Amino acid sequence: MLHTSSTAPKPATTDDRSLVAHAGRWYFPVAFVARLPFAMMVVGVLTLVVAARDSVALGGVNSASVGIGAAVFGPMVGAAADRFGQRRVLVPVGLVNAALLGVFPLVVTGSAPDSAVLALAFCIGASAPQVAPMSRTRLVAIIGQRMAPRRRDKVLSGTMAYESAADETVFIIGPFLVGLLATAIAPWVAVAGASALTFVFVTAFALHPTGKLVLGRHEELVQAPARELLRPRLVVVVVGILGVGLFFGSTLTALTAFMESHGEPAQAGLLYGLMGIGSAGLALGSAVFPRGFTLGWRWLVFGVVLLGGAVAFSQVQSVLAAGVVLAVLGIGIGPTLVAQYSLGSERSPVGRSATTMTILGSAVIVGQSIASAIAGDVAEQHGVGAAMLLPAVSAAVVVLAAVANLALGRRAAR
Repeated sequence: MLHTSSTAPKPATTDDRSLVAHAGRWYFPVAFVARLPFAMMVVGVLTLVVAARDSVALGGVNSASVGIGAAVFGPMVGAAADRFGQRRVLVPVGLVNAALLGVFPLVVTGSAPDSAVLALAFCIGASAPQVAPMSRTRLVAIIGQRMAPRRRDKVLSGTMAYESAADETVFIIGPFLVGLLATAIAPWVAVAGASALTFVFVTAFALHPTGKLVLGRHEELVQAPARELLRPRLVVVVVGILGVGLFFGSTLTALTAFMESHGEPAQAGLLYGLMGIGSAGLALGSAVFPRGFTLGWRWLVFGVVLLGGAVAFSQVQSVLAAGVVLAVLGIGIGPTLVAQYSLGSERSPVGRSATTMTILGSAVIVGQSIASAIAGDVAEQHGVGAAMLLPAVSAAVVVLAAVANLALGRRAAR
């Protein structure tokens, strides 16, 4: 993404106004709420299917189906936005997704076969609006084209920290809202709410004036070939962020099984929300980390914190202990995501910014979905204790990818 901003045409003048002034005062609230449905989909589908069809395993498989749909079609949505513009892509995709989410509760609670529910879950993932990566692309373009050159590096660093914190926050708030609505009203309300949010806020995000921002036709002429997306230093970031997604999915599903064993499965989302306390705060605080504490080392250090917390999570016996451990786990998640997204931004091929960010965003939901399916099956076949070991395995993927990233960096430096 840093490369794309340098190749895009610049306006005649730049100025010292803040990024908020350039983007518009309503941009950030709208963009934040618009990404909530994406974070609610996997958990909403899981919760509704478990409640309506009384099977954690079936709920996990449907969550995985959402992730597979996002994995297959998400990068295509990003590539289409790179070529045709975000507005032309987001408006129809958002409306289709809102309609599918609205229909899903009727299908799940009706007499439709499990295969029909599975197919609909796949279509929900396939049509998921890629708000987060497109928001990053818009903001980086604004910074590169409209802000004074001397301020760009600092503003870009803070923007990546904010965007990662926003992603992390919605991936915590999303399940929290699902748990709250499922507990207070009914499980279907969460999915219906995601439908309403998509219809209103994704459409508003698509139609926002920044949606007309074009990085420039010159950029399309120098767009890097698609094979550049397979460079090892970018692939290792995708693997690392996939590990975070695996952690999200395995933790939430294991927690759901744990709370089910304590008689309150619908409250899993509420407890899961405790991770957001330290996570969002430290993600935002990443902007003030010293430059000597490089992105690669931040990823490794906070990945190790995540791994240690996940090992502790596997040993908890009470709801109170689970809540305390989840709060500590949040310390490791936020800075890890900030580092990963920032590295992905730096290594994005020329003209492939939206595609790269969409791949990273899809990796989170793919990992979340796959882990939900595996953890659900493990919980039913081998018990809650076995399922609660899976977050540690997921965190190990994050740490191993961090080590590989540092090794690749040293090789590149030589």
